[in-house]
Amino acid sequence: MESVPLPYGEVPNLEDDPALGLSHRAKMEVLFAVMLGLFLGALDQTIVGPALPTIVTQLSGNDYYVWAITIYLLTSTISVPFWGKGSDLFGRKPIYMLGIVVFLVGSALSGLSQNMGMLILFRGIQGIGAGALFPVALAIIGDLFTPKERGKYQGLFGAVFGIAFVAGPLIGGWLTENIGWHWIFYVNVPIGIVALIVIQRLLPTVKNPAASRNFDLIGGAIFTVSMVFLLIGLTNKQFSDWTEPTVGGFILIGLIGTLLFIFAESRAKEPIVPLDLWKSRTYSASMLSTFFAAFAFFGAIVFLPRWFQVVEGFSPTNSGLAALPLMIGLIGSSIVSGYLVSRTGRYKWLLVGAISVMAFATLLMTQLTKDTPLPIVWLWMFIAGLGVGPTFSVFTIVIQNAVPFRQLGVATSNLTFFRQIGGTIALALVGTIFGTTFKDQLIPQMSAAGVPAQVLAGFGQASGGGGFDLNSLTGVGDMGAAILASVPAQFQELIKPVIPAMVEGIHGAFSLAVAQTFYLGVVGAIIAAVAAVAIKEIPLRATNAAPVAVDEAPSAVDGVPGAHRPVPVVETNPSLD
Repeated sequence: MESVPLPYGEVPNLEDDPALGLSHRAKMEVLFAVMLGLFLGALDQTIVGPALPTIVTQLSGNDYYVWAITIYLLTSTISVPFWGKGSDLFGRKPIYMLGIVVFLVGSALSGLSQNMGMLILFRGIQGIGAGALFPVALAIIGDLFTPKERGKYQGLFGAVFGIAFVAGPLIGGWLTENIGWHWIFYVNVPIGIVALIVIQRLLPTVKNPAASRNFDLIGGAIFTVSMVFLLIGLTNKQFSDWTEPTVGGFILIGLIGTLLFIFAESRAKEPIVPLDLWKSRTYSASMLSTFFAAFAFFGAIVFLPRWFQVVEGFSPTNSGLAALPLMIGLIGSSIVSGYLVSRTGRYKWLLVGAISVMAFATLLMTQLTKDTPLPIVWLWMFIAGLGVGPTFSVFTIVIQNAVPFRQLGVATSNLTFFRQIGGTIALALVGTIFGTTFKDQLIPQMSAAGVPAQVLAGFGQASGGGGFDLNSLTGVGDMGAAILASVPAQFQELIKPVIPAMVEGIHGAFSLAVAQTFYLGVVGAIIAAVAAVAIKEIPLRATNAAPVAVDEAPSAVDGVPGAHRPVPVVETNPSLD
């Protein structure tokens, strides 16, 4: 049923009008603007990759190139709970607009960077703003539509992510080659401005007058410090051993800080992460399931593009296109599952089934070899996408249906946070699995490909066990050059005749190493499915619970003398009358 716009000055009650009094057209325009914000955040996770070689060359920052991506992931992850809590306290509109502005400022400054230090700093600012784009956008959808309606629209979240994943490398590669790497950041500005204009013009500001404005500064400080150490430690694991102080030591500090944060939140008047939410079986099971489901998905999107580049010789741009089957499955199942939940009101076994499909697909991918036909790999990826899609759209519906309206923002942000933390931990673990397996399989696979033992012995001695930079391996020709460049000149004549066999061995070792990483995804998906079984299926509400507020004067509500009907403060725009 379409909402009727209210006269200016008349305040809607969210229990009766969860759409905030907006017309259907206005809701669709706001939804479009919100999706633009989502697209900005998702696009920036993939658009930078193709441009990084050019950027580090021009800015002379090869030693720090990893931090151009790491700092963005770090700040965007840490800031998520703060934005979510802020949207509950101060309203979605100002918080979301502030997040977009910070993101655009960081984008513009990143494009103006003159050295790697500046780029890393400005990417950090950009990441802080990006932390608002996912959770607050989903909370706005929760404001506009009742739990029963949300599935139709939150299914678009997975679709936006999938499109951005494919479009990012294409746009980033094209802009870098034809215009300049600066424009991978500048392109965000016009998109963000359009989103800001629509949101400012149409979206009312719903505030909770009863909410305390006393932000939990102590808890926030502990959370920030502990997450910085934890995430940096996990990131460093991709390049160092667990026993290194900057890996194991940082992770330990992060875990101790997390325990201190939980203690601080248990005593805070207005906690950033309300611990009482975890008393809900549906909420806690959904968080646990989302966390482990990320293990399967992030492993697929990280190593499969590298497999296409190294083994199949795809360019970085084309390796993004090679992931299209995964994204088609993800986009389709995300949208369809959202509609199914809205139509039937059932979601528990849909989630269990989807995660089981994801487990089956990752199990298939453990059979990957250098000889696996591309159509088979694409089929496996499509099946994986079918399983991943519902985890993007349906979990949001479940969480928002299980919590009071006044905690919708913080609950949604926690879901985003646990998905990102799960992905970060997964990356550290699969990086270890990949590196260990590749090192163990390299010489045996070369031997099986026909490389003589004396050549293998010389190659191993000359290159410290046969190690070289895999990032440079984008095709057979480049791989042969990389092999020659990794050994001293006196060994090159010995190696040249058997380069093709060595390349075949590298392909075999690389494929087996990638295949091994998917076992972690299988385990993660099984745990996620078990956790989803524990979800208590709560019927989808046809209304939103209103924020707790106080009327100007006592009145009879539902026949109860002196009862107070919660009334939110809504700032509307006279131009909409």
